[in-house]
Amino acid sequence: MDKRYQHLYNQGDRNQRRKQLKANNKAHGKTHSKTHKDVHENHGKNLSAVAAEKPEKGMVLSKKHRILAVLASGTLLIFVMVVVIGTFIHLLKKNVHEKTETIPEPEVIEVPALVGVAERFPELPITEDFLTINEYSRPGLALSSNPQYIVIHYTANPGSTAKQNRDYFENLKDTHQTYASAQFVIGLQGEIEQCVPCNEIAYCSNSLNDVCISIELCHPDEEGNFNDATYNNCVYLVAQLMNYYHLDMDHLIRHYDVTGKNCPKYFVEHPDRWEVFKNFVEEYREKFREEAEEGARGE
Repeated sequence: MDKRYQHLYNQGDRNQRRKQLKANNKAHGKTHSKTHKDVHENHGKNLSAVAAEKPEKGMVLSKKHRILAVLASGTLLIFVMVVVIGTFIHLLKKNVHEKTETIPEPEVIEVPALVGVAERFPELPITEDFLTINEYSRPGLALSSNPQYIVIHYTANPGSTAKQNRDYFENLKDTHQTYASAQFVIGLQGEIEQCVPCNEIAYCSNSLNDVCISIELCHPDEEGNFNDATYNNCVYLVAQLMNYYHLDMDHLIRHYDVTGKNCPKYFVEHPDRWEVFKNFVEEYREKFREEAEEGARGE
């Protein structure tokens, strides 16, 4: 063939082969679709047939066994949980019981009512000037027990004396202005007025009135700080009372510690000075205790 017409022949040949390929693909597609459809139909029939078949006896027993196994496992789990919880409760009760047994009750040392404080502590300038028994300042009721706390207050009446504050408490029986009093008032010169016996209630420390001794401190000005005479005699009196009633330092508190009131003002606003005061009390407790022991040995 002439080479000039060879490309025309080839082109025609390619066109012919392309037509033949399309025809083959079309025929193959129909066959493939039919085959694929038949496979799915047969597969569906097979599955339906399997589902319709009656389970064999062995399969039913296996299912029952599985149900029984699940029930048994659940029962066992519940039993184990009951045992664990019971053991925990038993151990908890035992632990609480052991703690209760190992923590002793605080020792309460009963002592005779402190009568004649001025005579018992002659080194202190104490004047027993008891209030008249009345509803507003001295109800005449006994404490529910030995005093358990010593509570420190300030008069909030700058420049006033111990006697003036004592007389204010006395006059409440007539004025009915309020309910107020204290077992002791310590004045600007260190003088100590005892207004209520130590074994009776005074109206000064709210919820602790029936288990405490209250001490009011006079102060020279609005700042609320105490001069040396007032401060020192308060330290001595508190140390002696705490020794007599066998109280520890945790039972020396401020009015503030009972109600949150700003009383005694200086010790509330300067808590570091309160700690210094307590340290002095502890120091003199030891000093007075040693002196008492030496006196007892000398007798």
